Amino acid sequence: MEMERIRYVLSSYLRCRLMKIEKFFPHILEKEKTHHEGEPSSLSPEEFAFAKEYMANTETYLKNVALRHMPPNLQKVDLLRSVPKPDLDSYVFLRVKERQENIMVEPETDEQRDYVIDLEEGSQHLIRYKTIAPLVASGAVQLI
Repeated sequence: MEMERIRYVLSSYLRCRLMKIEKFFPHILEKEKTHHEGEPSSLSPEEFAFAKEYMANTETYLKNVALRHMPPNLQKVDLLRSVPKPDLDSYVFLRVKERQENIMVEPETDEQRDYVIDLEEGSQHLIRYKTIAPLVASGAVQLI
């Protein structure tokens, strides 16, 4: 029974990742193109191959179904501008793996001011993603 639960959780996690790749594929591939050689990729090799194949299939489908029936000046589509960007202002739950000091938190409204917080190791927080994105990339915090 426990093995089935673990299998379900892993399958759910992978389905969620694939859903996000499908939703934001041009932006994810653009980010992968611009990351430096020494930096770890946010995608596994299989996910990267899936994203590239999904983009190729989407472009082929658009050309075959819709774009070929359009006037020549409208037969080109920029998927990077057509597909919505991920919402980096959304809030995420995180667990702090390494103590972090002087994290600048931007205000939500114009009436508020910027303020600084310290993140203690082992603590959990609900915070805007763009504030802690560099910490997620460095491994100092973990999304939960």
